[in-house]
Amino acid sequence: MALIETIDLWKTYIMGSEEIHALRGVSLAIERGEYVAIMGPSGSGKSTLMNLIGCLDTPSKGSYLLNGKEVSTMNDNELARIRNQEIGFVFQTFNLLPRATALHNVELPLVYAGVPARDRQQRARKALERVELLGRLTHRPNELSGGQRQRVAIARALVNNPSILLADEPTGNLDSKTGAEIMALFDRLHQGGNTIVLVTHEPDIAKYARRVIHVRDGRVEDDVRRAA
Repeated sequence: MALIETIDLWKTYIMGSEEIHALRGVSLAIERGEYVAIMGPSGSGKSTLMNLIGCLDTPSKGSYLLNGKEVSTMNDNELARIRNQEIGFVFQTFNLLPRATALHNVELPLVYAGVPARDRQQRARKALERVELLGRLTHRPNELSGGQRQRVAIARALVNNPSILLADEPTGNLDSKTGAEIMALFDRLHQGGNTIVLVTHEPDIAKYARRVIHVRDGRVEDDVRRAA
């Protein structure tokens, strides 16, 4: 059973009297443990596809199965639980709380999940250890470099042991050397068994993935796997 399966997925926006088809019948399957990049030019539908995979939006028609469960039939509480526990999000802009320490930023998903304080701290420390940032537990975002901030964001995404790590242009705000360090970290996470779906428009970032799905005009244009 595929971890992610979309069947004839459509997303249509109504803009005044006009219908904009952001996705036009996307069907794909991603297995557990895969490392996939979704590529495409601006306006191709790749961000819309990511929002649907991440349960941040719902399709206009078609089916999305996550771990074999139909997402479109879920209520808001079930979707919120999936976003918090099944999917770890990594954004281009880090989305960290400016006044919170690295440790507290990483703890946040566990706070929402109702995990007791002592367990939270232990798990947050472990996640920061995985991204090699144990020495920065008490630092706030303004005391960290861009690469360190993105590592905190990745630790936060990992802290619930999600089924999928979903990264949207994760190196977009970083210089090329720091970006390469972050991509090396994703490589290690993938080798450790994490499923990674990466959205990017940069070919040199997509090449880290084992499979590249090109989206254009709301459709899958091609889907290429490369040898490990």
